[in-house]
Amino acid sequence: MRVVDHIEFTARHGPWLVGERLEEMEEEKIAKFLARISNTVNNKLPDYLTVVIDVEGVRALLGEGELWEVLKHLRSPGTSRKLNALIREEDKKLRKILGDVAKALLVRLSLANLAPVDYPVEPISEVRVKLPYEEEHVNFTAKHDRWIVVKRLMIDEKTSQLDVARLLASINETAVSKIPVYARIDVKGIKNYFSTFKKVRKEEDIKALAESLEAFPAEEFAPKEFKGFAARHALGVALSKLGLPLDVPAKVLEKYLEKSG
Repeated sequence: MRVVDHIEFTARHGPWLVGERLEEMEEEKIAKFLARISNTVNNKLPDYLTVVIDVEGVRALLGEGELWEVLKHLRSPGTSRKLNALIREEDKKLRKILGDVAKALLVRLSLANLAPVDYPVEPISEVRVKLPYEEEHVNFTAKHDRWIVVKRLMIDEKTSQLDVARLLASINETAVSKIPVYARIDVKGIKNYFSTFKKVRKEEDIKALAESLEAFPAEEFAPKEFKGFAARHALGVALSKLGLPLDVPAKVLEKYLEKSG
């Protein structure tokens, strides 16, 4: 049976019940649908990370002030020590593995009102397609020309919260990697825009980076309707200069599950 070009995301787990499918495969619609999926899984990830991270404790650790001040707070060794204490893992080596997961969570929560941590589209919040499974699951499939993806987890009593978190993070990484292609974002140009910054550590450099980010001319790096998408990509590039992740890294969760299992 021939599979038509499409993108579909569905989830059924406890009270979480959502599902949508895209078959009108114009590039603009693909970019926006992938962005909605990214927002959806990122919004749910904290719920599944509570088994290994004190999420409420992370919320209490948020920095205040202007963008540069919050970035400085995120880079602070003191913040890192406090964040490390919020990881619910006794084994020091395993706790270290989860460091970037906790850091990504703190980054997203800290910058939520200061920078575009999400794409400027609504997340998927209801069921608009027949769910492919009666069982609890998370399912993401995509086919467009030669791009084919299947990321699926059937959930039962043996499935851990972190198994779900790992899949959600993996789905997000796939969406984030493909969005610039379909939104026609000038990825190379954005990289060049921040090329004068190397490893940013000093306060004056953090201030300069924040100023460059706040002045970022998104309209020069993407079509008008995708300015917000370019700004989100720029945020990720800027944060990388500080050694800070914008998205929860799926490979880190996978490594933790392997080592702790």
